Amino acid sequence: MRFFICILVLIVLIGCFGCHSNAVTEKYQNERNRIVDVKDRVKAFDAEEVLIGGFAQPYLLGNYLLIADHKSLDKLVHVFDSQTLCYITSCVNRGEGPEEVLNMGCLGIDETRRIFYVSDHAKLKIFSYPIDSMLANSFYVHQVKAEMNANQFPSEYQYINDTLCIGRVICPIGVNDYRPCVAKWNMLTGEIIPYTYEYPNMPKKRATCAASIENNIYVECYSKYDLMTICSLDGQLKCNVYGPNWEKESKDNTYFGMPIICKDKILVPYSGGKTRSDEYYPTKVLIFDVDGEYFQTLNIGYKINNFCYDKYNDQLILNFNDDIQLATLSMDGII
Repeated sequence: MRFFICILVLIVLIGCFGCHSNAVTEKYQNERNRIVDVKDRVKAFDAEEVLIGGFAQPYLLGNYLLIADHKSLDKLVHVFDSQTLCYITSCVNRGEGPEEVLNMGCLGIDETRRIFYVSDHAKLKIFSYPIDSMLANSFYVHQVKAEMNANQFPSEYQYINDTLCIGRVICPIGVNDYRPCVAKWNMLTGEIIPYTYEYPNMPKKRATCAASIENNIYVECYSKYDLMTICSLDGQLKCNVYGPNWEKESKDNTYFGMPIICKDKILVPYSGGKTRSDEYYPTKVLIFDVDGEYFQTLNIGYKINNFCYDKYNDQLILNFNDDIQLATLSMDGII
């Protein structure tokens, strides 16, 4: 009898532990209704000296704001003073020549050495541009920093050092299809080590990611599912965060955009609208803490393409597909 009682107690303990573990790693958020309207705080800035295409990505490199202009027909990167937001120059020529970039991907930012790296997905190379040399010499010729493998290559990444970058890696599968994963990438050797955790049974995965050394996490946000995954940088799952539309998944809807990690918070644009409509563009930014707990929603009021965090001025730099194209949003008092 005593044996059966011990077995029963053990089963109860295991069940309790399982419930506790599930509560920690699986977080369901049925409401995200702490909305702060910040449209009046969004400040447009002019870039009249240079024509920038409708889809651009901002980056910060020290005192410089870099705008990667993917649709430009000539210069692909525009440089601004991040303090004054005054235009300085444009660089990185588009073209097929040896000193040009044919199909620009993301920019990698090496703040320590003041270098930005430009991926060319047509030439399968990554080129380096020391910002000071480039600004001093308008004829500066880039150097090849790394080669990329057509079968597995970094799409977007956070540069930490030459032997450690963390980001989204693309693995082509079949015809006109691919599967992304979060991975560590050695820029010197080309070695790519995917993180082991993958959300199970996701047939058509489309996701973006961000990483933070300071917070020891990476976050993966899914465009076709109201789902965000947070893992530690050693690959251990911290939590899956399910939004209110998790049970309403549709291949026609788009949910999360590309996240950024700002101080101890995760910021990610959120849409939930139809993919092939004007609702595709997010006008809100959801804020979570690094444990996946919902903090608040910023109602930006403009259709967001891309954004980044300017830690030197404590502000967001945003690119819109709207009445205004480039703008700042002060984070003072928000996080």
